[in-house]
Amino acid sequence: MSPDLRSPLAVVCHDAGACNVILPWLRRPDLSLRPVMDGPAARLFRGRFGAAAPAGSGHALEAALDGAAMLLSGTGWASDLEHRARRLARERGLFSAAVIDHWINYPMRFERDGETVWPDEFWVTDEGARAIAERCFPGAVVRCFDNLYLRAEAAEIAPPTAPAQVLYVLEPMRSDWGRGVPGEFQALDHFMDQRVAAGMPAAAPIRLRPHPSDPPGKYDAWIVAQRGRGASGGADVSLDRHATLAGAIGVSTWVVGCESFALVVALAAGRRVCTSLPPWAPPCRLPHAGIVRLGAADRVDA
Repeated sequence: MSPDLRSPLAVVCHDAGACNVILPWLRRPDLSLRPVMDGPAARLFRGRFGAAAPAGSGHALEAALDGAAMLLSGTGWASDLEHRARRLARERGLFSAAVIDHWINYPMRFERDGETVWPDEFWVTDEGARAIAERCFPGAVVRCFDNLYLRAEAAEIAPPTAPAQVLYVLEPMRSDWGRGVPGEFQALDHFMDQRVAAGMPAAAPIRLRPHPSDPPGKYDAWIVAQRGRGASGGADVSLDRHATLAGAIGVSTWVVGCESFALVVALAAGRRVCTSLPPWAPPCRLPHAGIVRLGAADRVDA
C-alpha cells in the first residue's frame, strides 16, 4: 500500500535513505510537488525528475509550505533541513508526515539543539520499524507503507556471477567505542580478520562502496595498507565503481557492512549478508533474520 499524498505536496529531504523511499511515491501525474532538496537527496531528485529542486534556504522552505496541503519530510541526521521544515509546518498548523527509512536512532532524528519536533504521523516501511517507532514515540500515529524502492532495487539485481566477490558497504559509525579509531575502520579491520573463517575465499576480490556522505579519499590509505596484509602479498581491495547499488550487489556473492540499508537490499536479493560490527561494539540493530555477525559461530555460507 502506498500513502495517500495530499496535493500540493511540500517534500523536503537531505539524506539519501528517506529520499530513496519517498521518490517512487511521487509518480502520480496529478501530484503537484513543492520540493526542497539538499545534500544527497538533491542529486537523487534531479536524477528522477530531470530538474533541480530548490535548495534548503529559509526562503525556499517558506515558499514550499505556502499553500501546501501537507509536508512530507525525510529524517536524516546530517542536516537540520528536515527538522526546520517540520517546525515551520507545526507553526503553521500544516499536516506533517516524516519517513523513517531505517531501524536505528529514532528519537534523535527529531531533536536538534535540545528542541524536539514530532510530525503528525511517523511513516515506516515494515513491521519491524513500526514496532520500534511505536515504542520510541508512545501515543503517536505510526503508519506502514510499501517500500517501492526496496522492491525495485531487489528486482534489478541479477544472480551473482563467478568468481566469488565481496561487496563491503560503508557507513560512518559516529563512534569509536572507546578505542580512539573511528568505528567504521574498526569494523573494516574486523572484517579482514574474520572473513575467511566466515566462509569467504581468501582470494575473493573485495570492493568497498562508500556512503554518500563519505568525503572522497576517505578510505584510500586503508586500501593501500591492505596490499601488505598477510603472507600472500595482501588482499585484492579497491573501491566499487558501479553507478548503482543494484549493479554493485549484482556482481557480489557476499555483502558486508555494519548497519547499512544496503544490507537489507542485499538480503531481499538473496545474497549472503553479514554485519562486520566487532564484538566490542553494540549489536547490530537491523531486525532482519539472516544477517550473520562476523566472528559468531555461524558461517555466511551455512
